[in-house]
Amino acid sequence: METGRRSTDTTIEEEEEEDMEQSGKQAIAAASKEVSDEFKTLIRQQDLDSLKQLQHIILGRLQDSNAVLSHFNDYSENCFAEVSSDLSKNTRLLKSMKSDLDYIFLKLRGLKAKIKATYPDAFPDDSTIEALDRRPDLEIAQ
Repeated sequence: METGRRSTDTTIEEEEEEDMEQSGKQAIAAASKEVSDEFKTLIRQQDLDSLKQLQHIILGRLQDSNAVLSHFNDYSENCFAEVSSDLSKNTRLLKSMKSDLDYIFLKLRGLKAKIKATYPDAFPDDSTIEALDRRPDLEIAQ
């Protein structure tokens, strides 16, 4: 008998909670309507229509800009795809050329050191270079 009483009590409590929730929702809805009515009195309908029109104009411009930027991104992606293989190939070529030139200059320094050791007068010092070299300097503006 006590379980029957408990279920009746819980059912009554649940109904009371539902009634309170329903009345709370109604109160919120009424307050929302009152606030929206007050806002409507603050702003004229003509101003709202003007704002809506401006927003539509701005939306159209933003959509156009977005379309242009999307097209540009696609174009840039295609251009990069065309150029990237050449770029990587040329980068590898330049690295190879640099290592070859480093090796050549290393060998030249070694040969120069051997020649200078064998023939000390083969490479003149700085003061003698200026006296021997009478060519005009083309990099100096005249």
